[in-house]
Amino acid sequence: MQHFLDIHTTDPAALRAMIDSARAMKDARGGRPRGATDDEQPLAGRMVALIFEKPSTRTRVSFDVGVRQMGGQTMVLSGREMQLGHGETIADTARVLSRYVDLIMIRTYEEATLQEMAEHATVPVINGLTNRTHPCQIMADVMTYEEHRGPIRGRKVVWSGDGNNVCASFLHAAGQFGFDFTFTGPEPLDPERGWLEFARAQGVDARIERDPFKAVAGADLVVTDTWVSMHDPESAKERRHNQLRGYQVNAALMAGANPDALFMHCLPAHREDEVTSAVMDGPASVVFEEAENRLHAQKAIMRWCLGV
Repeated sequence: MQHFLDIHTTDPAALRAMIDSARAMKDARGGRPRGATDDEQPLAGRMVALIFEKPSTRTRVSFDVGVRQMGGQTMVLSGREMQLGHGETIADTARVLSRYVDLIMIRTYEEATLQEMAEHATVPVINGLTNRTHPCQIMADVMTYEEHRGPIRGRKVVWSGDGNNVCASFLHAAGQFGFDFTFTGPEPLDPERGWLEFARAQGVDARIERDPFKAVAGADLVVTDTWVSMHDPESAKERRHNQLRGYQVNAALMAGANPDALFMHCLPAHREDEVTSAVMDGPASVVFEEAENRLHAQKAIMRWCLGV
């Protein structure tokens, strides 16, 4: 049994195998309709529980469709239905669910909830997102970059904005896949120091550069995310905008990167805030391929977890 909890806790060879598997499954579909099943049905007869304490669009749809394409079935459960850690302990919920399903994906708030679920489940658990990390997204991002520009090893990735959970998983990936990573943003929103240290310990250049124009010099990929989370209070929004206004990804900033640099955003995007429409819809943007590849990357993750 193999959990997929975070990129930095997963063997690099396994991560590479998942990326290769995702690309192979995408190629094998050959443009068939999304509703069509795969030729292989590795999840036939399998039931997957999809637990959402946090609302979701891409994660919910991509996991649900991915399971169905591979011949499995899903059970979608919301936080209101589950009352995780309230009506029943997370440990007991994990033990009970393991008697009903073959795999659990959970999108939750606290990392401790994920860890407790994995500790007590007797089936594999996948981290669909926590407040601290978002590993499934970054597997799709690595896949997307390599589809367009070849191996990501040795490349330079620049993150502009808030050092959030997606940024954290990008730093994990920098260490595991061997690419350099520069964060540019205001000091109060820096990524956790431990994530920078993890990447550096793997031998890559992981740094902070306050000047966004200096940061993007030589960049092969520029990435950003929303300035305000859907769960942030109204009082935080104006402060965040004031802090991050200078880190907007716009045409001028992209012009400072390498001529063939790509732009990514995990979506949903607030156009004209963290990124302009000119960049979102421009030739460097691969945001919609990136969104599609959540489907393929997560199918590969599920197959790896189940050993199928």
